[in-house]
Amino acid sequence: MNNKAERLKKAKPITQVEVDASLAHRLPPGQALTERFPILHEGEVPNYSLPDWRLRIFGEVEKEMEFSLEQLKAMKQSEVLCDIHCVTRWSKFDTTWEGVKFKDLLPLLGVKPEARYVMIHADNDYETNVPIEDLMGDDILLAFLFDGEPLTPKHGFPLRLVVPHLYFWKSAKWITGIEFMKEDRPGFWERNGFHNVADPFREERFSGEDLGLPEDLWKDVDFD
Repeated sequence: MNNKAERLKKAKPITQVEVDASLAHRLPPGQALTERFPILHEGEVPNYSLPDWRLRIFGEVEKEMEFSLEQLKAMKQSEVLCDIHCVTRWSKFDTTWEGVKFKDLLPLLGVKPEARYVMIHADNDYETNVPIEDLMGDDILLAFLFDGEPLTPKHGFPLRLVVPHLYFWKSAKWITGIEFMKEDRPGFWERNGFHNVADPFREERFSGEDLGLPEDLWKDVDFD
């Protein structure tokens, strides 16, 4: 798993797919548009006892706390329509998600003023880092629903993060914790060859030389 970035770098680049001129500005460079939803992840899909599931809030906060799934679902819910972009070169337009906006949750958490970064913790022992400012947009969600239906297990049930303006590895599935930090710290893929920021319109895929991604990496995987 730790050699994934090197495997991707050595692969042949994908051939760019033709996109209608009116939509071209929405497709980042090097991406191919799909109407399906590829399923890519490392490790096994977790199984949960939902009554026992908790989202832990810790780090640079006044007091550590936990939220049950029922508590999160009782909060103000929002719907977001957005495009998503995977580092493996697929993009999907006009996806619909429902959940709690990060910026609506933040005031409840007692975050200390010196906290500037967040580490999202998730199963299976996954983590990814994001500056707090990148989580304050109107389209950043802790999502329960996709396309009007509960998330499927392979897409992050019961809860995932959605950060549509960054490559989708930042939108962690199966999240279990939000750690607030004074200083930045690289997450799992960021420690293993992937870019720390992950802006798709700047093609921030790798921390080193960007040599392209394989054309068939995502086309033969499962889809929802």
